[in-house]
Amino acid sequence: MSDEYRAKVFKSGNSYALRLPKALGLTEGDEMMIVREDRAVFRMEAIDRPKRKIDVSKFAGKAPWLKPLTPQERELGDAPRIWDSPDWKDRRSDPS
Repeated sequence: MSDEYRAKVFKSGNSYALRLPKALGLTEGDEMMIVREDRAVFRMEAIDRPKRKIDVSKFAGKAPWLKPLTPQERELGDAPRIWDSPDWKDRRSDPS
């Protein structure tokens, strides 16, 4: 089963544009592939957008109080774990 929508062709600069109804669920910037199957038959398919990459080059200098870590600061030590404590009760084996 397919839904039918009306769309209007209009002039935009030196090109023609197709105004699509909001009910199609498209958003501004969506890209479509249009395939002409016959003289008056067109098929439109949405093109998946590539994932956007964030440009962090403009962030340099925004937080001058942050300094790079030294190699010694990057090493993680053995953090104490609760189950290493002699007072630890294993809840899986203790029915109470």
